[in-house]
Amino acid sequence: MARKSDREDYFSGRCILVNGPVIVGAGPSGLAVCACLRKQEVPFVILEKDDCIASLWKNRTYDRLKLHLPKQFCELPFIPFPHNLPQYPTKHQFIGYLESYARHFKIDPRFNESVSSAMYDETCGLWRVKTVRRNESGVEYICRWLVVASGENAEKIVPEFQGLDEFQGHVTHACDYKTGEVYRGKRVLVVGCGNSGMEICLDLCHHNATPFMVVRSPVHVLPREILGKSTFELAVTLSKWMPLWVVDKILLSAATLILGNTQKYGLKRPCLGPLQLKNSGGKTPVLDTGTLSRIKSGEIKIVPGINKFLHGDLVELVNGEVLEIDSVIFATGYTSNVPSWLKENELFSGDGFPNGWKGKAGLYAVGFARKGISGAALDAIKVAQDINKLWRNETKQKSHSIGVPCHQRFLIGTVGTDRSIEFGYISNHLDLEFTPVLLNLFFCQPDLGVSDYT
Repeated sequence: MARKSDREDYFSGRCILVNGPVIVGAGPSGLAVCACLRKQEVPFVILEKDDCIASLWKNRTYDRLKLHLPKQFCELPFIPFPHNLPQYPTKHQFIGYLESYARHFKIDPRFNESVSSAMYDETCGLWRVKTVRRNESGVEYICRWLVVASGENAEKIVPEFQGLDEFQGHVTHACDYKTGEVYRGKRVLVVGCGNSGMEICLDLCHHNATPFMVVRSPVHVLPREILGKSTFELAVTLSKWMPLWVVDKILLSAATLILGNTQKYGLKRPCLGPLQLKNSGGKTPVLDTGTLSRIKSGEIKIVPGINKFLHGDLVELVNGEVLEIDSVIFATGYTSNVPSWLKENELFSGDGFPNGWKGKAGLYAVGFARKGISGAALDAIKVAQDINKLWRNETKQKSHSIGVPCHQRFLIGTVGTDRSIEFGYISNHLDLEFTPVLLNLFFCQPDLGVSDYT
């Protein structure tokens, strides 16, 4: 809750009062929410910290990336993928789909605006979302509803190791890896055995590098397809009729027949089956796209965890073995950054993941269910329907109280030298410089909304 003493600092500078929700994040989740709101004719503002939509896909993925799931499981609401695209579209095809989607629904994010703080002010019953713009002063958005769609992959995870600062080789994260061409002829240590780590190792092989993959924990590796059918699609179908543990047994039996015993090659399987593990802890199984055959042939070498980095280009493993390495790539994943800016501790836990899609006081979350893009699309539909119902009820009440159309309820105001307030209509949003006069006018009298002064 915002304290009264915080207001003057919080409302200093430019503020925009939004006639609808503020959405944080212009990735697939945020775009899906916008499209659903557009269908409901609910106005919104969407904020994006980077200079483009889907910046993770555009700027922080490797060139050879393809969707690991069939395209029908990666569609956003209302618009399917074009029929001429392959079953597993490339990242460039997926980005093209998202850009076309944004154009179709006239989604115009406010780019280069990073949210520094968001808090609910119980005094005025509104969310206050403070942003920082590149090379400009900050802006604060005042709204009734806040949708967090920044996703579970907002910030990279880089583990700490003794001696890493003194390592003389090249060190990078998977988000900065583009192609194995620059590693040709190099000995590369890839830390992490998820889908990204596996594919980076495969790409390194294609460019005549020598990859060593660090595998510290058990991991499920499944074939991408079983009997010509997508493994994911098969799992979804079977899960409708069978318990997860039964589906897991079927998947693991098929995986053993197709891939063999992965433990022989240093890839021990977890005790829980792949679907049970995903459902309980969010850990995604690896869908093999050719990496396992390179592991079997010895082109990709599996090594245990890192103990420490030694002088020069040497790395000591937990088993005492010392490797001479030219480069290190951390394929160690990403995490949510929500706890760093959202001043709320009920919907979102300390790890940055919410306990559902709806919280209190108009707070929503989309894209955190660990169910991929299809899960985010379903959440977006629910969130938009809920906001639409509330927005229409509130708009109807306020419109009746002032007798003007809802699209003309918000005013733009400036304070003159004589401290009078001059107003002019602006559609959907109220954009103004807040001063103590306007503070008292709009927020220190919670029973009087903006519409009462039109």
